[in-house]
Amino acid sequence: MNFPKALISAALSACLVCFSAVAVPTTAHADRFQTCVKSFWPAAKRGGVSRETFEQATAGIIRDSEVIESAKYQPEYKKPMGEYVERAISPKRLTMGQQKLVEYGALLDAVEAKYGVDKHIVLAIWGVESNYGTNKGDKHVIQSLMTLACSGVKSKFARGQIVSALKILQRGDTDPEHFNGSWAGAMGHTQFIPTTYSAYAVDFDGDGRRDIWDTIPDALGSTAAYLKKSRWKTGQTWGYEVKLPKSYTAKRYKRGTSRTLASWQKAGVKRVDGQPFPRPSDKAQLLSPDGRKGPSFLVVNNFRSLLRYNQADSYALAVGHLADRLAGRSPFVQAWPTSERRLSMEQRMELQRHLIALGHLEGDVDGIIGSGTLEGVRSYQRAKKLQVDGYPTQTILTKLRAEAPAAPAMVPQSTASIPAPQAVPAQAVPAQAFPAPAVPAQAAVPQALAPQAPMPQAAPQLLAPAQPLPQGVAPPVYPQQAHPLQTLPWDSWHTGGIATHPRSAADAPPPAN
Repeated sequence: MNFPKALISAALSACLVCFSAVAVPTTAHADRFQTCVKSFWPAAKRGGVSRETFEQATAGIIRDSEVIESAKYQPEYKKPMGEYVERAISPKRLTMGQQKLVEYGALLDAVEAKYGVDKHIVLAIWGVESNYGTNKGDKHVIQSLMTLACSGVKSKFARGQIVSALKILQRGDTDPEHFNGSWAGAMGHTQFIPTTYSAYAVDFDGDGRRDIWDTIPDALGSTAAYLKKSRWKTGQTWGYEVKLPKSYTAKRYKRGTSRTLASWQKAGVKRVDGQPFPRPSDKAQLLSPDGRKGPSFLVVNNFRSLLRYNQADSYALAVGHLADRLAGRSPFVQAWPTSERRLSMEQRMELQRHLIALGHLEGDVDGIIGSGTLEGVRSYQRAKKLQVDGYPTQTILTKLRAEAPAAPAMVPQSTASIPAPQAVPAQAVPAQAFPAPAVPAQAAVPQALAPQAPMPQAAPQLLAPAQPLPQGVAPPVYPQQAHPLQTLPWDSWHTGGIATHPRSAADAPPPAN
């Protein structure tokens, strides 16, 4: 079929106009971002940052749309507290932690001896924050913070971090190539944000640098030093699982009421094992997220110290319980209620098959919801312009069923989402130097468990170009949220509910299998 030349010419002209309309806002948006980045130079200069450091740290950075996405829909993997805790203390993480307890036993003993913080708590934080260093985050810290600061999304938080981040480079604790972290700028093995790093990080191995990115002694030592400053009480627990009396009502025992353990016991709240409280005069609060349907706890001072590391009850509970399990204690007596949104093993495998068929996931079908599967869900949500939270719900599975081609049923073959660890000698100790332990090393790993090497860290990914806003449209402004590590009054307790980890590279815990 032949078209008139005039019609073809008009069509081409229209396409050129469309292209121009798209290209101009892209350039304008990039220019606005670069102007915003440069506006931080005066504050950096006042903070003692050299022009050379500033230029080197900001050279080539772009507005990272993935950072904005994570910030807008954070926490990225919303779930009931019980589901979060169960996944944070998965058998894989527990087993790997027991192996780390052997591999780094001398180091952990030395850290505990110096700061008085239970080594199992330090190890548990390492596990929950970065899965023992396998997921430290691959985003450039300065780019992430500048993106937040210049976008209107968590900008107040980011603006308070930028100068501290630049001063880390100025001091030479790390270099721009290794200056990576989470979308929110949380860094290293135990995910310190820049201001917390500046105030509390320590040079535990004595090499002149506070390297929490690649030096495990510095990372674990810094964690213990921060908890000590947060008034951790040596030799004490974080809390106790308890049984509620028949008279229990949520209104009567509202969270926020602080009473002595003796007073709680008199009111009918008792330990599940029937043992008396070792320090009846300690003040505690009742944490009962599901009432009679799930486990309840009396949490004491050290739970509050964990909240200063991360202000989420679910986080502090996960760290405390993982530490107990690593120390050889039992699981909770009362089971968590089952979430109606949780997918069965067959449904998880089906979801993976559909994601693979639609090009959103690579690897084998194994039913394990690990980092690969979560990113596959996010990829699908982006493609369908859905809220990007990575949560593999029944709704997502239903949508996938309607779109994906039919595929035969499969059985688990391998762990696609998390690489299989390799065996190492039982008593392997890192070559990094650290102070000699002041207390005897304690054997804490069952002999039946074969130690394994750390999981390989994923290679850094190239950042995708930022998506432009239409010309003349300003970036959206979202309500500011509390700083993840803001100071809490010592006479008050965090009363937030079930928010999951808000800033870590390991926002999505490993699979519960």
